[in-house]
Amino acid sequence: MTMTPDIAPPHPAEALILAKAASAAVERARQVRLMAFDVDGVLTDGSLWYGESGETLKRFNALDGHGLRLMREGGVAVALVTGREGPIVARRAAELGIPLVLQGVRDKSQAIAGLAQEQGYTLDQVGFMGDDILDLGALQRVGFAASVPSAPHYITQAAHWVASREGGSGAARECCDLILAAQGRLKHFFSPNAVILGGVTQ
Repeated sequence: MTMTPDIAPPHPAEALILAKAASAAVERARQVRLMAFDVDGVLTDGSLWYGESGETLKRFNALDGHGLRLMREGGVAVALVTGREGPIVARRAAELGIPLVLQGVRDKSQAIAGLAQEQGYTLDQVGFMGDDILDLGALQRVGFAASVPSAPHYITQAAHWVASREGGSGAARECCDLILAAQGRLKHFFSPNAVILGGVTQ
């Protein structure tokens, strides 16, 4: 299901989301056609749990996962770009139907630029959400740079928009909602009889 943005007045839920973001960030989010996410610290809280056999465990957030699905269904391509490597990320991406997964990446700026070229997008049409030193080059290069509140100051300063929620606790969902709302795509996912009262869907 691919949805095209429109110029109709925003849905009440979209208006609530857009009211919390700076107009410059909204305009950048409106241009995004490919949104890439770091994993550790963005889609997770950054914790690494190790089992008795040495396997690494990570906790993902269902709200974030649904947001990534909504992005894909709304016509925005989604990619995962992470410095670590392991089967957990591949499995999570497969569950969410995300085919664009780059693991073990040291130079994320170059990797995202290459990914954009392969997919036929300019860097102005690409967004990236990251939280640490390895993400800085990419954040400074893309059209829409997003981060999380617990990231180092030099990372949040490089971002055009910072979520109110932490990584692994809904930050990525906030980002997805903002992009979809900025493009007038979020409204298509609401039931026709849904009522928005003070930010609550009933």
